[in-house]
Amino acid sequence: MRLETILFAHCRRHPDKEAVVCGERRLTYGALEASIRSLASGLRGQGLGPGDRIVLYLPNGTEFVELLYAALALGAIAIPVTTRLTLKELAYFCEDSGATMVAFAAAQAEGMRPILEARPALRGIVVGVGVGGEGEAGLLAFAALADAPAEPLPVLAEDREECMIMYTSGTTGRPKGVVLTHANILVNHGFMNAVEWGIRADDRYLVASPLAHRAGLGRLMNAMTLGGTIHVATAFEPDHIVEVIERERITVFGMVPTMCRLLLPSLERDPARCRSLRLIVVTGEAFPVELKERLIRLLPDVQLVSFFAMTEAGAVTNLSHAEQFTHPKSVGRPAPGVETRIVDAEGNDVEPGGVGELLVRSGRPGAFTIMKGYFNRPEDTARALAGGWFHTGDMARVDGDGYVHIVDRKKDMILSGGFNIYSKEVELAIVEVAGVADAAVVGVPDPVYGEAVAAFVEADAAGTPPTAEQIIAHCRDAIASYKKPKHVFFVDALPRNAVGKVMKHQLADLARARLAEAGGVGGAP
Repeated sequence: MRLETILFAHCRRHPDKEAVVCGERRLTYGALEASIRSLASGLRGQGLGPGDRIVLYLPNGTEFVELLYAALALGAIAIPVTTRLTLKELAYFCEDSGATMVAFAAAQAEGMRPILEARPALRGIVVGVGVGGEGEAGLLAFAALADAPAEPLPVLAEDREECMIMYTSGTTGRPKGVVLTHANILVNHGFMNAVEWGIRADDRYLVASPLAHRAGLGRLMNAMTLGGTIHVATAFEPDHIVEVIERERITVFGMVPTMCRLLLPSLERDPARCRSLRLIVVTGEAFPVELKERLIRLLPDVQLVSFFAMTEAGAVTNLSHAEQFTHPKSVGRPAPGVETRIVDAEGNDVEPGGVGELLVRSGRPGAFTIMKGYFNRPEDTARALAGGWFHTGDMARVDGDGYVHIVDRKKDMILSGGFNIYSKEVELAIVEVAGVADAAVVGVPDPVYGEAVAAFVEADAAGTPPTAEQIIAHCRDAIASYKKPKHVFFVDALPRNAVGKVMKHQLADLARARLAEAGGVGGAP
C-alpha cells in the first residue's frame, strides 16, 4: 500500500475538506490532489521517474507537501533535508544520494549555484518568486512545473517500495541515508499512532517543527494517512502558536520539550485560548516531570503522550498520559508489534534489570517499522541489522513492569531542542580550526534545550591557540548552527585511557563542575 494512494482516496472521499493550511494558503483535499497530479506531470516531463532521488531542502510550506507527494506518485524517492542544515551539508546529501533534483527556496538560489555547477546532472527546482525559470542556469520554476496539464500517473511495480531517504549522523561523522518504505511510514504514523494515541480523521493537527525533521514529518504523515487537517507553522513563535490553536481549533499538537518550555509563558497568560486541544504529542529529549506538571495544570483536559523513536526503527516505545507520572523516568513500553531485547557485548540477553544494548525487531526490515537499510552502505546495513534485529546503539534496561529506561548513548549522541547532534561531527569541525590539536565534545544539561554542546579543546603547542569565539564561529559556518558548541573549555591535554580513547565521562563531569562554578546549570545531574 502506497502513501499517495491513501492520500488520493481521502481526496476523492472528502474533496472539500481542508487538508493543508500554511499562512494564507489553504488547500482542500481536492485542490491538493489536483496540484499533486499537475506537479507530478511537470516533474515527469523533466525526467523524474521511478527510483530517482529528489532532495527537498525547503522551509515549511504547502510546496513541501505537494512536491513530496508528487515525487511519490512517480515512484521517486524523496530526501527531506531541514533548512537548518548548511549548504555544505546539503551538498554532501546530494552527492551521497545521487539525487537528480533538488528543490529549494528562491532566497537560497545564489548559495545553491556552486552545488548545481559541481553536479551537472543535478537539476534545481526554485520555489518562490524572483529567481528561476527554464532559461536561467538550468533552473526549474516550481510554479511552471505545477502548471503542467495533469496526465495519467504511471503504474508502478509492486516491488517499488522505497519512499524516502532520511539522513542521520553517525559516530564516524559521515551521515548515513536511512531508506524508508511506504510500509514503514504507514505502519508507524497511520496504524500504530492511531491505535496508541487515539488520533482520528476529524483531528486538526498543528506542526511547528520543520517538516523535513522526523518530528514534523511524523505529524504530517499522521494527518495525511488518516485524512485529517494539518496546520503548518512557518516558525515557532509562542504567542502566534497560541493564536493559531485558538483560531483554527487545533486538537493535536506535536512538539519537543524545548517548545513546551518556550510556550509556557504564553499559555499562562490565558490558558483558555487552547481549550480545543485534546492531545499533545511530545518527542525528543527527556520530558522533565516538573514541566509536564506545569503543562497539565494549565491544560487539565489535555492528554499528554510521548514516545521513543529512531529514524531507523520508527516508534519503539510509547508512554501514555497516566504513565507520564507513574513511570516518568522511562521511555515507555514497547509499541504493539515491536520486540525488544537487552544484550551484552557478546549479544547475550542480560539478566532482568541489567544494562545492555537495546535491540529492536518488527518483522522483515522495510515491511513494518524497521528501515529497509542504509543507502549504498551494505556493510553498515549488515552490522545494524545483524541477526534480524536492529542494533540501536543505545544502552538501556527494562524494569520489573516492562518499562524501558535509556541509561546511556552508545552512539555518543546529544539531544538538543529535539535535534540529534553527534559529537564526532562537531569534533571534526573543530579540529579544522587553525591552532587546534584535538577536541572532544560532550552534552551538558541546558534549561531551555534539554542538552547543549560543550567542547573541550586541546591547543596545538606549535601554533597560536584560537579563541572560543573563533571555534564557535567556524562551527556555525561548517555545520548546522544548532550543532555548534555553546560552551568551549581549553585543556592542556584530553584525558585518555590506556588505549588512547578519550574518557568522555570525565569530561562531562568536568564540564558540569565548571558550569556550576560559573553559576550555570552544569551542576544539575
